[in-house]
Amino acid sequence: MMKKKSVSARKASLVLFLCQMISALDVPLDSKLLEELSQPPTITQQSPKDYIVDPRENIVIQCEAKGKPPPSFSWTRNGTHFDIDKDAQVTMKPNSGTLVVNIMNGGKAEAYEGVYQCTARNERGAAVSNNIVIRPSRSPLWTKEKLEPNHVREGDSLVLHCRPPVGLPPPIIFWMDNAFQRLPQSERVSQGLNGDLYFSNVQPEDTREDYICYARFNHTQTIQQKQPISVKVFSTKPVTERQPVLLTPTGSTSTKVELRGNVLLLECIAAGLPTPVIRWIKEGGELPANRTFFENFKKTLKIIDVSEADSGNYKCIARNRLGSAHHVISVTVKAAPYWITAPRNLVLSPGEDGTLICRANGNPKPNISWLANGVPIAIAPEDPSRKVDGDTIIFSHVQERSSAVYQCNASNEYGYLLANAFVNVLAEPPRILTPANKLYQVIADSPALLDCAYFGSPKPEIEWFKGVKGSILRGNEYVFHDNGTLEIPVAQKDSTGTYTCVARNELGKIQNEVHLEVKDPTMIIKQPEYKVIQRYGQASFECVIKHDSTLLPTIIWLKDNAELPDDERFLVGKDNLTIMNVTDKDDGTYTCIVNTTLDSVSASAVLTVVAAPPTPAIIYARPNPPFDLELTGQLERSVELSWIPGDENNSPITNFVIEYEDGLHEPGVWHYQTEVPGTQTTVQLKLSPYVNYSFRVIAVNEIGRSPPSEPSEQYLTKSANPDENPSNVQGIGSEPDNLVITWESLKGFQSNGPGLQYKVSWRQKDVDDEWTSVIVANVSKYIVSGTPTFVPYEIKVQALNDLGYAPEPSEVIGHSGEDLPMVAPGNVQVHVINSTLAKVHWDTVPLKTVRGHLQGYKVYYWKVQSLSRRSRRHVEKKILTFRGNKTFGMLPGLEPYSSYKLNVRVVNGKGEGPASPDKVFKTPEGVPSSPSFLRITNPTLDSLTLEWGSPTHPNGVLTSYILKFQPINNTHELGPLVEIRIPANESSLILKNLNYSTRYKFYFNAQTSVGSGSQITEEAITIMDEAMASRQVDIATQGWFIGLMCAVALLILILLIVCFIRRNKGGKYPVKEKEDAHADPEIQPMKEDDGTFGEYSDAEDHKPLKKGSRTPSDRTVKKEDSDDSLVDYGEGVNGQFNEDGSFIGQYSGKKEKEPAEGNESSEAPSPVNAMNSFV
Repeated sequence: MMKKKSVSARKASLVLFLCQMISALDVPLDSKLLEELSQPPTITQQSPKDYIVDPRENIVIQCEAKGKPPPSFSWTRNGTHFDIDKDAQVTMKPNSGTLVVNIMNGGKAEAYEGVYQCTARNERGAAVSNNIVIRPSRSPLWTKEKLEPNHVREGDSLVLHCRPPVGLPPPIIFWMDNAFQRLPQSERVSQGLNGDLYFSNVQPEDTREDYICYARFNHTQTIQQKQPISVKVFSTKPVTERQPVLLTPTGSTSTKVELRGNVLLLECIAAGLPTPVIRWIKEGGELPANRTFFENFKKTLKIIDVSEADSGNYKCIARNRLGSAHHVISVTVKAAPYWITAPRNLVLSPGEDGTLICRANGNPKPNISWLANGVPIAIAPEDPSRKVDGDTIIFSHVQERSSAVYQCNASNEYGYLLANAFVNVLAEPPRILTPANKLYQVIADSPALLDCAYFGSPKPEIEWFKGVKGSILRGNEYVFHDNGTLEIPVAQKDSTGTYTCVARNELGKIQNEVHLEVKDPTMIIKQPEYKVIQRYGQASFECVIKHDSTLLPTIIWLKDNAELPDDERFLVGKDNLTIMNVTDKDDGTYTCIVNTTLDSVSASAVLTVVAAPPTPAIIYARPNPPFDLELTGQLERSVELSWIPGDENNSPITNFVIEYEDGLHEPGVWHYQTEVPGTQTTVQLKLSPYVNYSFRVIAVNEIGRSPPSEPSEQYLTKSANPDENPSNVQGIGSEPDNLVITWESLKGFQSNGPGLQYKVSWRQKDVDDEWTSVIVANVSKYIVSGTPTFVPYEIKVQALNDLGYAPEPSEVIGHSGEDLPMVAPGNVQVHVINSTLAKVHWDTVPLKTVRGHLQGYKVYYWKVQSLSRRSRRHVEKKILTFRGNKTFGMLPGLEPYSSYKLNVRVVNGKGEGPASPDKVFKTPEGVPSSPSFLRITNPTLDSLTLEWGSPTHPNGVLTSYILKFQPINNTHELGPLVEIRIPANESSLILKNLNYSTRYKFYFNAQTSVGSGSQITEEAITIMDEAMASRQVDIATQGWFIGLMCAVALLILILLIVCFIRRNKGGKYPVKEKEDAHADPEIQPMKEDDGTFGEYSDAEDHKPLKKGSRTPSDRTVKKEDSDDSLVDYGEGVNGQFNEDGSFIGQYSGKKEKEPAEGNESSEAPSPVNAMNSFV
């Protein structure tokens, strides 16, 4: 064990430092140091574990290693020593362990099949390679077989079997025709993973003689061909459609085992007509995002880089319009061993301690075994400093003889891992590898790094001094790096001098001197300025510099970031550039660059060539994009971004917007990061782990935003544990015995590292249970089965990745699935308020019997019969819903004088509970509806006969009918009103003693004990006396009258013909325009909602009907729509309630106005008017 921090630091840094820690497999040693230091062997190159070779070429089995002294090599074959000197066909390359088996000169590849292992050995130990299995590739010929033609009925399924020869490695299968053209594939016709060609249903176009299966063996570059298969499709009419049936796999279930990290391929191919469509789901979860792909027209499910979390049941569903078929594939993901911590080389000093750790995982869990120099450690030579503790070897007080190479073998039934790690015990005095008296030159105000690369064992301590007799350097103005480098963060002129580096350990001491010179920075004290020059004029740019006297500057001029044109008009002076006789092509940006050996500065200006004065008006535009983006100060969670603003185009830049792209998770998508004022050109940016950042900057002025800058260089932040957990965690059951836990997955950059997964935990609330947890892949749902019905659960979802867990998540409360309520509300009571409204009361049910979230109560009520008619008829039940834990509600829109039934049910999220026993109640009498019709017949000089029908809805026991009537004279004035009460059992009445040739208006309604119902109206006229009628007829039969009527008809016909001609010529019809502009006020629009005519004004109610009156020709007045409609009180289909259940809205019907009482005289109308009344 490590004793204290200084010892631990010494051990960690003793891995052969040369400016940095040396890695186990690639030791970048100084060339002189390499010649002097001993090092155990390290395998640097070897052939793959499973090595398939071409039997026609020489076999090369690689084994390369390094070490000091150089290692020697030996081989075993099938576990025994392989003496290559006795086999003339086998040679070993010089200074290498690589074997070459000469096959091309008579050797047989099959003779060298076997398991080979290489050992590299020197005086410090022995390293071994993996077991290398050598197998020659095979590409056997197709077996001969007699293929009969396939005769298939149109619409049937078909499978053409390929059955390729077994090769090594397996061949690639494809189907072609005689012309070597690939056969087209689709949802209907496709190739399976086994190489067979599947037809979900055959069509006439599938008939052909050349279905040929080809097998390509890549190792031997050969292609084998199966004999052509013939398919003939015969048609039968009609073609029978069939529901899907799976062709592969067969049965309802199957199993599949795949290894971690491999590609999982699942396949379902179905027959059916129409062609079935395949869909894939994972039972109890979701298919992993970003790793799931569908191939072969969705018949193949492909999941890459599978892990144990991908185990489970995968269901494929084949569906067409006739039905569906499905198959469940149970997938188990096993794992060959993989490293958690592979052993790393140790370089120790005598007397130090150290450990080799070998940790691996797999499924099943691998066995760990150790070897020392290729020999099982149990039979290896004893070493008192070594102790084996499972997957760890602990070294205590090592000596030089403890140097060795150790092998860790982790194996299970699916494979093995073998790693070499050496322990090299060295005792070396300090050495400084940086050349003596090295000169460092830096510019003032910039960092200075003075190297002191060193090596020693034990690790030397490093100290720095300034000057020959200076004191040791300490303090915040210096930074001392672990590799020995001294950093002066801000070098000043007085930092110039000689610095001494001293390295010492218990075996010795050494020192080295280096020198630092701090120079003045180079500056452009007079920069080139923007020029606007007229064509053929002269332009001059200045570039006056100031620099350190010991540095030699060089000045270069560029045009548009390229060399100046080779033109004698360009004159370059010591501190200026002159352009003679400028032309339009000289437009551009001119840059002065000043370089020294230590620094470089530049300045630019734009030359604009114009035709002639005046100077163009100032143009205000969006700024140009920033440029020269640079990232500095890279840390794990922050970086500094700087840039140079583009031209502001005469409108000052107000702010800069910084955006970032995550090239790892969302390449090509830019997100807002922050923004800074327009005077700022650097910003410190906060970063997230495991994100490959690129940044760009957008300048903004009053005109608008600039185009984005070019992206900065990429910066990949290190992985870390997730910082946050999924949001919107919910637990809601979809069935009575489950709990569906859902959450919003973390976005890509929130994962903070690879291998994002979720730990889902739950336990029943208020019960002393332990948490149950499961780790799922990057999905957003998990279903817990077998839960009690509607109980609360505490739920939490925690994110994790390959580096660890996110902070402990907060808990949320969810509920398992609801079930239907168990009991019905009791004590249901009904209180009838009036003939159309009742109030119902009930007792609440116990909450435990609700078995879910109480949503309210539903009242079902329906009419049983009318008490006035005693007739039953089917009426649909009406439903009212009352939210919450209500205990009463109002029932509106009831029909008077009727018998009703109702029941009450409790409602939760699953549905309705049982109904309460039906409750019967009756409504009292109400006013009746209007009589069903009123018909006036048999008009005479002084009498009219009235017939009527009883009300459609009497709403009680009728007591009588009320008839009111009054005469109407020629000026539409109403005469005195007469009222008659008629017994309820009458259905007709003859009115006598009326005036001849007089129009009368009648008002008729029915009565119950409650009151009068709505009335209907009608108008009729008594006939004139016989003498006046005779004169009227005489006038109508006179010749002159008939001629006049014919002339009028002829004129109307001519007018219609003229209008028709004009209309066909495209002209407008003035009469029609006037009709449109002055619509007849007598014409009322039809209401869209109930199909009745619009309302007449009050005045119209007392006017007699004119020609074209609403009165039907049969003198029958239809019942007015005055029935009480059902006004909806509840929240269901039928209406709404207030909080207390009271009815919302008006309940009223429109009634015609009562007739006006009047004393106006009733004059007899003219004979013509009288005739018109009967037209």
